[in-house]
Amino acid sequence: MTKRILLTGGGSTGHVAVNLALIPVLLREGWEVHYMGSHDGIESKLMKDLKQVQYVGISTGKLRRYWSWTNVTDPFRVLKGVAEAYRNIRRLKPRVVFSKGGFVSVPVVIAAWMNRVPVIVHESDLTPGLANRIVLPYVNRICTTFEETKQHLRHPDKVMHLGAIVREELLQGRAERGYQYCHLRNDKPVIVVMGGSLGAKAINKAVREAMPELTRHYQIVHLCGAGQLEPNIQHPSYRQYEYLTDPLPDVLAMADMVISRAGSNSIFELLTLHKPMLLIPLSKAASRGDQLLNAESFAKHGYGEVLLEENLTRESLLQAVERLYMNHHEIRGIMKEAKMDSRMNELVKLLKSVALT
Repeated sequence: MTKRILLTGGGSTGHVAVNLALIPVLLREGWEVHYMGSHDGIESKLMKDLKQVQYVGISTGKLRRYWSWTNVTDPFRVLKGVAEAYRNIRRLKPRVVFSKGGFVSVPVVIAAWMNRVPVIVHESDLTPGLANRIVLPYVNRICTTFEETKQHLRHPDKVMHLGAIVREELLQGRAERGYQYCHLRNDKPVIVVMGGSLGAKAINKAVREAMPELTRHYQIVHLCGAGQLEPNIQHPSYRQYEYLTDPLPDVLAMADMVISRAGSNSIFELLTLHKPMLLIPLSKAASRGDQLLNAESFAKHGYGEVLLEENLTRESLLQAVERLYMNHHEIRGIMKEAKMDSRMNELVKLLKSVALT
């Protein structure tokens, strides 16, 4: 019997990250991996270089909580996507579908249910996204990263608290390689600033305004996002990159603290790596508020500081960084007590058990 799995999820990097972590493990264990997503979304770009994964594009419509004229036409795109997904799933005959959420996953999950293919869904955030709430009646299990997520979901019998899925390569980082790559010294604390794959203009602005004071005490590695480098800034204690891929595990290994957004995948990876965090979540005006809840939960557990974006200034950033550094040894101890291990093996075992029933 061929171990064939279909993965789906997209619309943002967060809805693809767990799949990217899962794919190498599945391939090593002999699974035939297919991925279904939109024709031109971020998931199609991220899968392009994975030659062992067969990508299938379908029509999709965006799920919005606000009024837009495209809300009138998008349901028809979703219906077309369901039909396309149904035909492809019937052709591929996967043993199981694994969905990471995002609007592209809705037609895939519904089509899998119509084909009687079992579906496992993963929800990273503390409160479930709209797509995962819509498909919940059609899935066999929904795995959560936060324990508190269960209280926000109907069908509690389908909920399984799994924990964080962490990319294997992040656990292989070496601080000495990070210092060499960035040409920094190991006698001065390092702060890594991460604003997500596209960066965060507000964070970039505040960090650069505070740089004269920050670089007196710290070395800064600034991942500022595509197109947001500032070539006029040159300082021996400041390094800037649009983003990092292969060197990222080593750069994080040398970090004493991290300034970050509060996307669930990223902050659980930082927790697993025991990196004290200053979280600057997306505001509710720019999101559904999930990052605010994620950050609030992490602050409550003592994993770092939270600075709301509407309060972000040069002065407030400097004050928050100072508080974080004063307590960073204590915070690291709290993180170690959390005993956060990647739950990848448990997820693969679940997929196997469902696929073989």
